[in-house]
Amino acid sequence: MGMRVQKVLAQAGVASRRASEELVRAGRVRVNGKPAVLGMVVDPATDAIELDGLPLAAAEALHYVVLNKPPGVLSSLQSQGGRPTVRDLVPLELRLFPVGRLDLTSEGLLLMTNDGALAQKLTHPRYGHEKVYQVLLDRRPSESQLAAWQQGVLLEDGTRFGPARVQLRERGADAGWVEVTLREGQKRQIRRTAERLGLRVRRLIRTRFAGLDLGELAPGQWRELSETELRRLRGEPRRGRVPSGRHRAEKVGHP
Repeated sequence: MGMRVQKVLAQAGVASRRASEELVRAGRVRVNGKPAVLGMVVDPATDAIELDGLPLAAAEALHYVVLNKPPGVLSSLQSQGGRPTVRDLVPLELRLFPVGRLDLTSEGLLLMTNDGALAQKLTHPRYGHEKVYQVLLDRRPSESQLAAWQQGVLLEDGTRFGPARVQLRERGADAGWVEVTLREGQKRQIRRTAERLGLRVRRLIRTRFAGLDLGELAPGQWRELSETELRRLRGEPRRGRVPSGRHRAEKVGHP
């Protein structure tokens, strides 16, 4: 029995109904080799449905992976200019996509999953999930620069970044490390804020996102979430002691 293509995507766990409509509008969905259109009626049992070039199963098991993204790797499923992507670093025969993005030169914690509904919740601005970054600046920021950063910054183009929590991490001559905690995530927010304040970001590492910690993962390593982490991510109440679930790390070469 047929149903609208956006409903099929939502039921497969790709994204919410509204977000699935946006996927169709963006041309990321194909049916029997042709671009899907909004409202198209399809039959998952007989039609070949693809998202970003990958087959869409009518019902698929949900998977969740934490990756320590190295610099120089794209937070994308498609390469640009021959650059490696985060998908290249996780050799699982699964449909996985990154939740949010890290700039090409940024590194650290990146969640990958095929749970579209959860991805939508984690990236929607109204939920304000906390993100923590370790940032190496070209020099130690002054007290006035720290104060301005914490209060929020207005850029010359009119873009306004909200307040952030900024703490010095080291002292001494090379004390350029700060910890920045955000509840919003506008494009290149930390780098553009630093530039506005007369600073330059030399290194940016995300170490925490929505309650998940990077832990001891080396650059290029990944692992699947534990049951405890997954419940925390979903906002489910804590239960009694449970097994940690599958926990695996795989080291790969740097790009």
